[in-house]
Amino acid sequence: MGKISQGILGGLSGKVGNVIGGNWKGIDYLRIKPSSVANPRTEGQVNQRNKFTVTLEFLQPNQPFIKKGYRAYAVKKTEFNAAMSYVLNNAVTGIAPNFEVQYADALLSRGGLSGALNPDTNLATPEQVTFIWDDNSNEGNAATTDKVMVLVYNPAKKESMYVLEGAERTVGSQIVQIPATYAGDTVEMFMAFISADGTKVSNSVYLGSGTAA
Repeated sequence: MGKISQGILGGLSGKVGNVIGGNWKGIDYLRIKPSSVANPRTEGQVNQRNKFTVTLEFLQPNQPFIKKGYRAYAVKKTEFNAAMSYVLNNAVTGIAPNFEVQYADALLSRGGLSGALNPDTNLATPEQVTFIWDDNSNEGNAATTDKVMVLVYNPAKKESMYVLEGAERTVGSQIVQIPATYAGDTVEMFMAFISADGTKVSNSVYLGSGTAA
């Protein structure tokens, strides 16, 4: 409860209605408390919420991958928040209120390490996805000891299967085991490389979608 000790033009301490008074370095002041809206529903706010929701649904199952892939961008923020910001600003498209994540633009890993050469996938074998690539360990800043990071995302089930420190770059293949319940589902596949000491990563590459066997 506020008190007015010197009339309406001065000496107000505390809050009266939406007027807040106080004293700073001997100077009396008044300010108006802004009205609060508990659940803003303007068109722009609703659209931003929808974009946020589709981004969150995509990124949440991929947090372990992101934690390694966005390590360099976790400055005064978490790796997950850095990924949220990037995907929201670069990979969400659509016409309100229907927004979606464009997987080709949604980097799950960001960095300057050399990426994969001629990456591809094979889904012919039940309960697994095979990732393949060509050895480019002598190109750019690639090293023979770099390890592959691969991920299979199932949008229908909102979950992912992944290998975070898999085969070395020279090996050229990595298998990801997937549940039998994925059979017939459309899955989205991503791949990146990480240095042996974990300090450098490549940009992730989207390898397209396929139907799990």
